[in-house]
Amino acid sequence: MRLFEKCPVCGGEVAEKEVEKLLKGGKNTAVVKVTAEVCLHCGERLYSHDTIIRFEKIRKKLQDDDVEEFVPIGKTFQVV
Repeated sequence: MRLFEKCPVCGGEVAEKEVEKLLKGGKNTAVVKVTAEVCLHCGERLYSHDTIIRFEKIRKKLQDDDVEEFVPIGKTFQVV
């Protein structure tokens, strides 16, 4: 089911695509692959309500350092 026929930002055509979303919580970061509607003109991403709820749950786990069920993919470093 399509959320939008046209992009609410620019009016461009939208298409369903698999995208990666970077989520941060506390000192932790997660990369999540989800399906979103993406504007083919401006790149705006439109997520379903269920996907947004999933993002909120993941951010809460990251904030609480409750990451044992997540798969580590490397280390992140800050360069100052």
